[in-house]
Amino acid sequence: MTSSRRDFLRNGVLLAGAVPILGAAGCSTTDPEKEKAGGGTLERAKKQGYIQVGYANESPYGYTTSDGKLTGEAPELARVVFKELGINEVRGVQVEFGGLIAGVQARRFDAIAAGMFINPERCGQIAFADPEYIAKTAFMVPKGNPKGITNFDTAVKKKVKVGVMTGAAEADYAAKLGVAKGDIKPFPDAPGAFDGLKAGRCDCIALTRISLMDLMSKHKNDPYEVTPAFDVIIEGKEQSGAGGFGFRKADTDLVQAFNGKLAELKQSGRLLQILQPFGFSQAEMPGDRKAAEFCQA
Repeated sequence: MTSSRRDFLRNGVLLAGAVPILGAAGCSTTDPEKEKAGGGTLERAKKQGYIQVGYANESPYGYTTSDGKLTGEAPELARVVFKELGINEVRGVQVEFGGLIAGVQARRFDAIAAGMFINPERCGQIAFADPEYIAKTAFMVPKGNPKGITNFDTAVKKKVKVGVMTGAAEADYAAKLGVAKGDIKPFPDAPGAFDGLKAGRCDCIALTRISLMDLMSKHKNDPYEVTPAFDVIIEGKEQSGAGGFGFRKADTDLVQAFNGKLAELKQSGRLLQILQPFGFSQAEMPGDRKAAEFCQA
């Protein structure tokens, strides 16, 4: 998980199967005047039979496999939602994570399907659908959790060394909740933190449970496990982030339609079924929380 996605405190491919990436999709644009005449993005997508989404090739949110399939929690959710809205095909446009907002604004694609964290700065630039997941914190620990680390309070009491990603929110959490400065061990990325845990340079890794489960999936035979997710409360305020689809601000009809179908998936339990293969659990389900909550400073 990149710090661009996660540092919320501070600041083509068809989904229908093994289809090669559509390089030309990244150059595609839509004509605002023609779109306006045709009834907006939603109506245009229905008429043309497909919609384009931007993704950042980041597991488990939206990425291409070695054989060219686009998958991940957001693309798979996009396929279900847009199909129920009468749009049978979803095409992916891969860009750098930092270019997703500019890309949707420039009409290179019509929605951001990358599990992007909703925060006030981004809400000033694009419209967000309601969250599809809430990213809670957990620890990766040796099998059996011999030190009994369940949250930052226990980490402080047991004086353990906590591995964190440089620039990520968990380093801030650890410091504010009392972990000694010398016990906070920064690593450049999640694989580096895992190497540090194996080498004994830290006793645990603090990240979102989603990221840790994704990391664990790459090391299934190693003797480690991920603790249950927990709430981080600092100065009475919950610190969890929330991920959602991003749209152009003018596309209010598309956002409303997307939110309607997303609400149905939440109520029926299908949202969890769609996201579960990518390491999401009931702990990450957003309930009826709205994007507006996370757009507030």
